[in-house]
Amino acid sequence: MPTWLSVLKVVPWGEVITNAPKVADGARKLWSAVKRTPPAEEAGVSPVDTPTTVESPDAEVIAALQAQLGAAEKSIAALHEQMLASSELIKALAEQNNELIRRVEAMRLRGAWLIGATVVVGIAALTALGLLFGR
Repeated sequence: MPTWLSVLKVVPWGEVITNAPKVADGARKLWSAVKRTPPAEEAGVSPVDTPTTVESPDAEVIAALQAQLGAAEKSIAALHEQMLASSELIKALAEQNNELIRRVEAMRLRGAWLIGATVVVGIAALTALGLLFGR
């Protein structure tokens, strides 16, 4: 069974290091998108932000509802952007994970093959020693 050190030696660190800035950049973009998007209460739109030339109470309610709808649409658009950034980051991480898994599986198969070859060579050596010293 290969040790962790031998497994780590086979990891394509060049590719991991090459892709690390992309992953980090995606994480930074995601964080800045989340950080700069204010919550709906802080977006500056509230039911009080209605035009001053309102003619009736119904018009005030309609204006307030339209303002709230606009704030909700902005929040939905921001959440959509964050979702896209998150999915890009997740995709990059998944691709790196798949590559690492593929390499570890290849190492496991090589290790099994080497163990089998060592057993065959050991049996051959023991048989040769038995033939040499057995007579």
